[in-house]
Amino acid sequence: MGCPEYERAKRLPDSLVVTRRRFLGQGSVSLGAAALWSLMGAEAANAAQTPPQVGGPGGLPALPGFPHFAARAKRVIFLYMSGGPSHLETFDYKPELQRLDGQPMPDSFTKGQPIAQLQNQQLRCLRPQFKFNRCGQSGQEISEILPHHAKIADDICILRSMHTDQINHDPAHTVMNTGTSISGRPSMGSWITYGLGSESRSLPGFVVMTSEGGRNPQPIASRQWAAGFLPGKHQGTMFYSSGDPVHYVRNPAGVSGEQQRELVDTLRELNGIRGETTPDPELETRIAQYELAFRMQASVPELLDLGKEPAHTFDLYGPHARTPGSFAYNCLLARRMAERGVRFIQLYHRDWDHHGDLVHYMNICCDHCDRPSAALIQDLKQRGLLEDTLVIWGGEFGRTPMFQGKGKDPGRDHHMRGFSMWMAGAGVKGGLTYGATDDLGYHAAQDKVHVHDLHATMLHLLGIDHERFTYKYQGLDFKLTGVEPARVVSEILA
Repeated sequence: MGCPEYERAKRLPDSLVVTRRRFLGQGSVSLGAAALWSLMGAEAANAAQTPPQVGGPGGLPALPGFPHFAARAKRVIFLYMSGGPSHLETFDYKPELQRLDGQPMPDSFTKGQPIAQLQNQQLRCLRPQFKFNRCGQSGQEISEILPHHAKIADDICILRSMHTDQINHDPAHTVMNTGTSISGRPSMGSWITYGLGSESRSLPGFVVMTSEGGRNPQPIASRQWAAGFLPGKHQGTMFYSSGDPVHYVRNPAGVSGEQQRELVDTLRELNGIRGETTPDPELETRIAQYELAFRMQASVPELLDLGKEPAHTFDLYGPHARTPGSFAYNCLLARRMAERGVRFIQLYHRDWDHHGDLVHYMNICCDHCDRPSAALIQDLKQRGLLEDTLVIWGGEFGRTPMFQGKGKDPGRDHHMRGFSMWMAGAGVKGGLTYGATDDLGYHAAQDKVHVHDLHATMLHLLGIDHERFTYKYQGLDFKLTGVEPARVVSEILA
């Protein structure tokens, strides 16, 4: 090529390969913003004026043979109520619990059962703290504290018989997100983008946002949206509410496009030299991520520019919708991401852990989350997006029927044996209540739905047979739905 540096590079000994890779790893922060001017050609010059692209070359590809069959859902929006919202104050009214208020909890319910913070305490029943109403033409029972959910009663399927394996927050989050309490496994969003890829060329396939408002915010570890042993490009990308929404996407200070081009060209040449003898797919993955980082320099500001949203849209999502970082703002962004081809969108509201002052904090959390959750369903529906968008609402577990706390401000402890979630869109029957807990809301008693069943149903709606969706790692074939039997909850599907 007539370049002395290039000729010298061809003679690099193998011992320097690790040094080069270390350089790539340590340089990824600045390189992520390098923009790959030489790779993008004319697209680089026009990106700022071009709307985000959906489909076509550049998006994450699906695995060969995926989906396994015709899909009802193209994407998933998971509204994650972190901390464990009380099913007994939201979707599962228990008259018998009302009758036994203040009385000892019958041993027949609690004997031998795992308890989080109520060990060695007298277990007393705590009545539902809010009234319930029959809502919609379907007559679903929904708490008065969720007046906007009442408006979408005929669009959602309430699952009253959820149960999980873990009674404390972090391992229960891990079960809900990865299908196991063992840390380090791939998250459900990573599994889905690994299998189906993403339609978006200019945004990540898997995006995570968080919001606060209520009791002490639940800590959420980033491994809850990690790729685990799957390729790293499938991990979730965190969007932040303050400062740059995505870290390190902007151009580094003092680095020109010309310098970036030279750097990336040189790295590509070095990678090509090494690739002739030792192909390295991780380097190709990194280059692809540089391309995405470049596109995000234009697409993320466009995504966050809500100036073209009409006033009635903000009115629909409520008074917090113009506040960056609020749950309402994130719900509106989730709809915009759905329009732009993002495959899996996960919104955490981190304040549902109500061990005390239950009524006070439930009011706060529902003020933040009730209207935006309903608005998202209504917004997707009126745009024709709900028919191929699966929306899931719920937390990692529920709350106990037993009183926790002191005096007049009671709360509820963690509870894994029975809780409620809901699903909507993409072939899920609206206006349906599925399953039931026992008379006191303790055990899932009828048509039980484990977290693995929830995952199997979600994958089914995306066109994936969960039994055939595996990844070989350390000699084992891993699945999101684990090794225990899991079923598609076909009764809730239209």
